[in-house]
Amino acid sequence: MTPTALVLAAETQNPLLPATYDIVWSLVAIAIIAFFLVKYAVPRLTAVLDERAAKIEAGLTHAERAEQAAAEAEARIAEELTLARREAAEVRDNAQDEGKAIVAEARNKAQAEADRVTEGAARQIEADRQAAQISLRTDVGMLATELAARIVGESVTDQALQSRVIDRFLDELETAPAPVREA
Repeated sequence: MTPTALVLAAETQNPLLPATYDIVWSLVAIAIIAFFLVKYAVPRLTAVLDERAAKIEAGLTHAERAEQAAAEAEARIAEELTLARREAAEVRDNAQDEGKAIVAEARNKAQAEADRVTEGAARQIEADRQAAQISLRTDVGMLATELAARIVGESVTDQALQSRVIDRFLDELETAPAPVREA
């Protein structure tokens, strides 16, 4: 072909379209590449994607289980906390009751001790009163006897007589009305 024929052939063919042999060889190369892709690459890619999808689903399932377990644990914790609060309230109430019982017991013991001390003091006072009364009777009797002996001018040596005189004198003193003292 001559250069003119080439120019004429080039003018008849569209310059944007490749030549027929280029299209054929490109289709053959694409077919070979597509065959290897479909035969080897796509199954491996599909396996990798399936494996990833399974892992993701397993992770989601695990996350759901963990979420359920966390919710159950939270409910258990709330229940145990409520139970612990209830037990603490019972312990506190028991402690208050025991404290009241201890205070009441201490009061009872203190009252019993006070009653015992008061009773002992009353007995001691009564014994002291009786001892003072006996001592006073004896002293008054001796004074009365001495006074009588001075008035009469004779001493009473008979013990029995002296005792009767003293007892009569004291009985008269006891039955006599007490003089009213003016302040």
